[in-house]
Amino acid sequence: MDRTGNERTGNRMLNIPVKGGAELTEATMAAINGDGYAAPAAASAGLRVAGCVQRYCDNRNGADGEQAVSVKRGTFVWGNDGTIKETDILKPCYVKDERTVTITAEGSSMAGIILEVADDGVTVDMTQAGAGE
Repeated sequence: MDRTGNERTGNRMLNIPVKGGAELTEATMAAINGDGYAAPAAASAGLRVAGCVQRYCDNRNGADGEQAVSVKRGTFVWGNDGTIKETDILKPCYVKDERTVTITAEGSSMAGIILEVADDGVTVDMTQAGAGE
């Protein structure tokens, strides 16, 4: 089948090969490392944040790419490390850990764009994260 020019619908779901030795937990941020493998998001420069893990994936005993993880791009609520304020709407935020975002860019990768700041978390549009980083 020639797929050239065919529209792919449902482009918010990604199936990403997982880094050997990695474990990704449902409802956490996943990132893609420099070699192209999924790993838990962390405060580390050079990662491209992919989105939210949809299903648990255990590749702790596997080689690079032996398992794949389902990741969804979209808008999700993450924990606030305390640095993000209500006045930060539409600013980029960055990964603090796989469940938390920060306003501090240094030494981290962009998680997405802040849409709301509430007592129970920060709503982040993750559809732009990873693009061009």
